Amino acid sequence: MAISVNTNVTSMKAQNSLNGANSKLSTSMERLSSGLRINSAKDDAAGLQISNRLSSQINGIGVAMRNANDGISMAQTAEGAMQESTNILQRMRDLSLQSANGSNSADDRASMQKELTALQTELTRIADTTSFGNQKLLDGSFGTRSFQVGANANETISVSLSNVSSSSLGLSERQTNGSVFGKAAVAAATATNTYAEATATSAKTIISGPNSTKEVDLSAKTATESATAINDLGTGVKAEAVSSVQISGFNDVADTGTLTIGEKTYDLSSYKGVVDDLVADLNKDGFTASTTTVAGQLNIEAKGVDGIILGAGAADTGLTMGTLDSAGTLNGAAAAQDATNSVVTTSRLEFSSTEDFTVSSAELTDIAEDSTRNTVNKLSITTADGAQDAISVIDAAIASIDGQRADLGAVQNRMSFTISNLSNIQSNVTDARSRIQDVDFASETAELTKQQILSQTSSAMLAQANQIPQTALSLLG
Repeated sequence: MAISVNTNVTSMKAQNSLNGANSKLSTSMERLSSGLRINSAKDDAAGLQISNRLSSQINGIGVAMRNANDGISMAQTAEGAMQESTNILQRMRDLSLQSANGSNSADDRASMQKELTALQTELTRIADTTSFGNQKLLDGSFGTRSFQVGANANETISVSLSNVSSSSLGLSERQTNGSVFGKAAVAAATATNTYAEATATSAKTIISGPNSTKEVDLSAKTATESATAINDLGTGVKAEAVSSVQISGFNDVADTGTLTIGEKTYDLSSYKGVVDDLVADLNKDGFTASTTTVAGQLNIEAKGVDGIILGAGAADTGLTMGTLDSAGTLNGAAAAQDATNSVVTTSRLEFSSTEDFTVSSAELTDIAEDSTRNTVNKLSITTADGAQDAISVIDAAIASIDGQRADLGAVQNRMSFTISNLSNIQSNVTDARSRIQDVDFASETAELTKQQILSQTSSAMLAQANQIPQTALSLLG
């Protein structure tokens, strides 16, 4: 190796080693002081991008969990108010049942109506005043809102709330008077009173209710079979077969023949012309029967049956039967039949729902175009008939609130599961970010010690290297 004064290569190499050791020593100190392996892009450019994306997800999940908890609190607030609304409706139902009893006078019913009116007002007040964070929940203004329960866009859960005031809750109804199920038919009688039931012939009927819109095939189905098929759709529209008739001529002890309603058959000769006894037995068996102001006339309404049959032999004393529509109007009494025939009326379909609905069918051509709606705020129990009507409306109102409470309960459970899932994701993503971003103290302290020693040894060797040019002086000696 040549001896040079101008260029000390050994010193330069020692300096490079010292600079490198000091640079790495500075990096180790920065990492240990911050706790992060990546303090700037130069430490790990790709790792910095990945850790920042993970940080966005972790922070977003934290916000989403708070949002979900807010959603649960809001749903609990709404559901708690609905519980009180349900309690009010249950009390209103009790009052309606009490008013429907024949032991009450007009004054008694008037007193019950006063409480009912107060409860109607309170039901509306609860709907108008229940709020969460200055947002009205139950007055119909809330509609459908989305809660952000994810770290990314459009990761939402929707919550819907409708109006639960007394002016909104109620029952919508539609009839099929005059349709295939409402036509009177006459069939030849046999000893067992067999007859041809009226059935629908067209295939398609579309039911659009509060839950969904679906199509059903009613071809070759009777009224009860059609009602079952419609109810099985789950659209939120209930169908029921109803047969209403008026029988005239109960004025002779010789009344003979049979009256058949569903599985029940009554031997008219056993009543010896006493129509009130027949009325009592019909009501006892679950049908609705009453006499009219005209002597010997009997009105009957039966639900869940395909028809009412006035059997062979009834014509011996001139009994006749006509169909009543939903308003109680007689659609023409059947002529007296001879002893070989039966007079048969088939049932109509009655539809009801907690919300407005539509029924579209080529077969049910005479169904009312618009549903009629009776709401809780219109109820009056000052008469027995009004009290009876109130019961079905209140039942529909309770069902409507129960449906909303079920939806809120499902949303609360869903959000609870969402929070648990988000917590799990947050933990795992945080762990992944830690492995990329955080410093390993054991490894880094070892690196720090190594660089400290290298820095010291490099300094010592630099001092030695700087002495090498002095060898030239000994040559000048």
